[in-house]
Amino acid sequence: MGRSLARQINYGTLLTCLVAAVATVPLPAFAKSYILYAGSYTSGTSKGIYAWRFEDSNGSLSSLGLAAETSQPAHVWVSPNGKFLYAVNWETNGGVSAFRINPENGQLSLLNKVSSQGALPNQVVLDPSGRIAIAVNYASGTMAAYKVMPDGSLSDAFYIDKHTGTPLTPKQPYAKIHGVVFTKDSRYMYVADLGLDRVYAYKVDIANSTITSADPAYVSVHAGSGPRRLQLSPNDKFLYVCHETDSEVSVFAVNGVNIKEIQTISTLPAGVTVQNTTAEIMLDRAGRHLYVSNRGHDSIAVFNIDPANGELTLVANIPAGGRTPRNIRLDPSGKYLLSANEDSGTITELKVDGQTGLLNPTPVSVEINHPGGLYFAPSN
Repeated sequence: MGRSLARQINYGTLLTCLVAAVATVPLPAFAKSYILYAGSYTSGTSKGIYAWRFEDSNGSLSSLGLAAETSQPAHVWVSPNGKFLYAVNWETNGGVSAFRINPENGQLSLLNKVSSQGALPNQVVLDPSGRIAIAVNYASGTMAAYKVMPDGSLSDAFYIDKHTGTPLTPKQPYAKIHGVVFTKDSRYMYVADLGLDRVYAYKVDIANSTITSADPAYVSVHAGSGPRRLQLSPNDKFLYVCHETDSEVSVFAVNGVNIKEIQTISTLPAGVTVQNTTAEIMLDRAGRHLYVSNRGHDSIAVFNIDPANGELTLVANIPAGGRTPRNIRLDPSGKYLLSANEDSGTITELKVDGQTGLLNPTPVSVEINHPGGLYFAPSN
């Protein structure tokens, strides 16, 4: 009986040790599946918004086909709850279309379409709470705000603004609003006007559906720079704006509606003289690395960010894998960057180095005629 008891004690001790050992071994991360949506310019063979299933375990993309047939969906945005997708219709009489997402197959069901209150809308953005949407119009210098209804549809515009003023350069004869970004608490938003070389600030009251221009309303960047798209640091203290025309990025220190430019830096390597314009700007979730697409140089500029002062250091220009990378997007895991290359008709993929932020090409590439904006949605 003594030996039997000893064996029981030994087996019990062994079992306890095994349980403890298993408890200390990290469980494997489960791969997540998403739907990648791409808008397009439908003047060619594209018919609207396309979808692919994306696996973050290996970066694979498998086609789900045409998700919705709609005219000129140049830019798309998915609601924070992942249930709805919004697209601008880049037309002379511009529109904004709202869709319900089917998470099983990626198909989109049209909820409604409203006027963009201008010509050639090029971006639609929802605030972080998902309660209002903003559309900005390139050719008319106007912007409009909409309530997002409980069913995902859009109200008529409750706020319309038109930028006016004398351009700083004859190359841009009038206002051309091109981008908008919200602070994380949805209390402020910043808007880039490519034509007037200005960055505007607004106060936002989501509960009462009011938007108020700052006083002064904007800050100017240097003549002919062409501010295009914007990103905010995770703490909302620094604003990054890519310049379309002069291939630079401005860094602003921001505090509510107060904006102060603290740095301007090129998106191209020293000595490069190729004709180039920037298009899209992306920030990683941790706020350590910034990415800007160069059209002409056909590269992705990679910047390191100093967390103390928000300033940038250009560390690399990585080939985008296609011609004219108009739009770029990081996947939700932050492990991959996708580049929509307008003139080569491809979406290419680059793997993000988690430590350095540098990009490495992968074999993944899909075809789409004149791709527009990219956005990810959760998938069942």
